[in-house]
Amino acid sequence: MQIVLLSGGSGKRLWPLSNDVRSKQFLKLLTDEQGNRQSMVQRVYAQIAEAQPDAKITIATNAAQIDSIQNQLGDKVDVIIEPERRDTFPAIVLACGYLAFEKNINLDETVIVLPVDPFTEYSFFSAMTRLNQLISGNIADIALVGIKPLLPTSKYGYILPKSEIAPGAYSVSRFIEKPDEKTAQELINDGAYWNGGVFAFKLGYMMDIARENIDFKNFKELHNNYSNLQKISFDYKVVEKARRVAVVPYHGKWTDIGTWRTLTDEMQVATLGNVVVEHTKNTFVVNELGIPVVVLGTKDSVIAASPDGILVSDLIESSQLKPVVDKLQHARPMYEERQWGKYTVVAQDRESLVKKMSLSAGKSIGHQEYQNSLCRNLVWTVTSGCGELSLGNKTQKLVAGDVVKIAQCQNHKLTAMSDMQITEVQLGYRFDENDIECFDEGNV
Repeated sequence: MQIVLLSGGSGKRLWPLSNDVRSKQFLKLLTDEQGNRQSMVQRVYAQIAEAQPDAKITIATNAAQIDSIQNQLGDKVDVIIEPERRDTFPAIVLACGYLAFEKNINLDETVIVLPVDPFTEYSFFSAMTRLNQLISGNIADIALVGIKPLLPTSKYGYILPKSEIAPGAYSVSRFIEKPDEKTAQELINDGAYWNGGVFAFKLGYMMDIARENIDFKNFKELHNNYSNLQKISFDYKVVEKARRVAVVPYHGKWTDIGTWRTLTDEMQVATLGNVVVEHTKNTFVVNELGIPVVVLGTKDSVIAASPDGILVSDLIESSQLKPVVDKLQHARPMYEERQWGKYTVVAQDRESLVKKMSLSAGKSIGHQEYQNSLCRNLVWTVTSGCGELSLGNKTQKLVAGDVVKIAQCQNHKLTAMSDMQITEVQLGYRFDENDIECFDEGNV
């Protein structure tokens, strides 16, 4: 059984902690059984590994999220990168092409696709076994998980079951996409389920559909022609047109954590970071800044502070955050996780930018490659830890207190011998992370 996790998102509903790079699934606001802070992607990945230890997991994502995924799940996680964001149908086609051509997976094997960020229980992932049985047994072409609704809502699509076709599985009468609350209540009265965005099918079934939509002979051709795939959801393009669709009901806990209101329902602590609260009620405060946040006398509120901004909101009103954030002037993310560690932008003007960088022991800026900065001169000040710097054709050891100047277009690679803290000053005219060229060591 192959499991594909879809990881996307623009990072606006949980602003200012989330951004275009650090989407909601990477925020460490949850707590694991040992009391450690945990992100949604870490929670889901661990639950699948426990519930389905024999399943192979692949994450389909975009280039902006690859560092966060590998930072939180490790370098060995299997990842397929979309050339561009084009909705769930193209993403699933690309992932299936990767499995078929690059991993040589048998076309009769079951593939199960699901979002990377549901907040649910172990039993939800145990239900994947039932989906596999329906697909491998040729009982259905596509099998879905239907979530027992807690209330009528227009946030989700609905699946109306028909007749039982196997123990615990039903054929599907029809799909209803995000109805109004009155219609949703009528659907629930008729026995409808929420559509949890989980799809199971045979790899060969999906590859046949892919070839009906685009011409390709190998994964490279599929990847290069990705932009020619229709930008449409998998539900519309495939599921609602399929002839044999089954749904497996799930009656346990399941939440789509998409807003501050739903997230705070699952947070086990009300404050994170340097926070002092007095006389508050049902107030949640998350502070990622180096300065304290003091909150007095609030109720039913969420307060979040990060390098990207500060949010003060009523909990109910926080569900309307996205269109408000859309009005903000677009700016680069001020905090990012990288494979080598993380950084925070602490100051910026037209000709300079200052970062505080944390480099993990054993990691290298450039991922074992040399880099040069096309448009910037760099000044590094090491504030703690030690590492080895390759600068041009010379290698030197860096320790706390050392200052290094790196000229524009000068090749460099830094490998941390211990955890390092570095203040980086960029001087130039362009300050986005695309201002980098990488070179193999043999070409330097």
